[in-house]
Amino acid sequence: MAAPLQLGMFVMPIHDPEKPMAQCFDEDIDLALKCEELGYADFWVGEHHTSTYENIVMPEIFLAKVLGMTENMRVGPAPVCLQYHHPMQVANRLAFFDHLSHGRLNLCFGPGAVPTDMEVHGVHPKDMGARVAESVDCIMNIWQSDPPYRFEGQFWDFKIEDHIDEEMGIGALHKPLQQPHPPVYVPSISRASKGLEAAAARGFRFISHHMIHWNVLADQWKTYQRGAESGGRETSPLDWSVSRNIFVGESNEEAKQFARNGSLGKCIEYILELTRRTAPTGVDMWARDENQPTEKVNLDYFMDDVVIAGDPASVTEQLLALREQIGDFGKLVVVAHCWDDRDKWVKSLELLSNEVVPAYNSAIGAT
Repeated sequence: MAAPLQLGMFVMPIHDPEKPMAQCFDEDIDLALKCEELGYADFWVGEHHTSTYENIVMPEIFLAKVLGMTENMRVGPAPVCLQYHHPMQVANRLAFFDHLSHGRLNLCFGPGAVPTDMEVHGVHPKDMGARVAESVDCIMNIWQSDPPYRFEGQFWDFKIEDHIDEEMGIGALHKPLQQPHPPVYVPSISRASKGLEAAAARGFRFISHHMIHWNVLADQWKTYQRGAESGGRETSPLDWSVSRNIFVGESNEEAKQFARNGSLGKCIEYILELTRRTAPTGVDMWARDENQPTEKVNLDYFMDDVVIAGDPASVTEQLLALREQIGDFGKLVVVAHCWDDRDKWVKSLELLSNEVVPAYNSAIGAT
């Protein structure tokens, strides 16, 4: 018997830079409260430091406010951009945050991709993967050990040895409330990722990127299963969160037009232009396969093949087709978009939760 599909929300965010920043954050808070009301399982927020579009600098601060206004929904930074921060500080502040959340914290560990974020932190792109891997090792070591501490790496060193005073409580680092640690996810964009295999072997879960084609999604699950097997683990659909750009409207025509011409379509065009300017392979990183011409990796392609938009019946059919193509996945992570029409976005959330997901679960025989 299949398990019911759970919903999550991912706030990159991508906001209109002309919109007042406080309004952007207030709307993101309102979104979180709506997700809590509708029974969303997870609420994720991205980290970016030098972007006027993606403007949440420290998701933990934002999510601390969300925690104080909600009771059930789990929250998490996605990702914690590990290459920018000393791993001791990350380990200690996230363990503290786990206790503050009463165990409602999820984690996503990964790299950041904004070039000026790397520049301001003095990080070379070629070192990103190695820095993230070293940071994860250090964080896990802190959470699974007791003082004294000593870590010597390629990028970071630290020790607590010389001034430990157990009687005065001096020299210890925090451990998380959730043991051995909160659920850890990694982001996944590409096929046959060695990083995803390694994460699976360690027992981490993963979130598939919202811009990738279904055949890339299917390959990622196979990659994850290989990694889990190498680590002696069995996999579950709940290990896999699939993110998608979704808009549910009253009619197919209205929904597709609004998705294409509004903030959802503008977000996709922004990401395409950003990767065109900054990614080593340009927009080809989003192609369905190696045979897709570069000039065809455009908004038309995404609206036809990747974005899910329509009335409730059509969106249900599209999600069932996606499940048929890639296999069972435990969580559907909806990508948040700037509220260019607040009422329509709120209605879309309601239709997805109250009509689409129940119909989907009924169709797959979920209990």
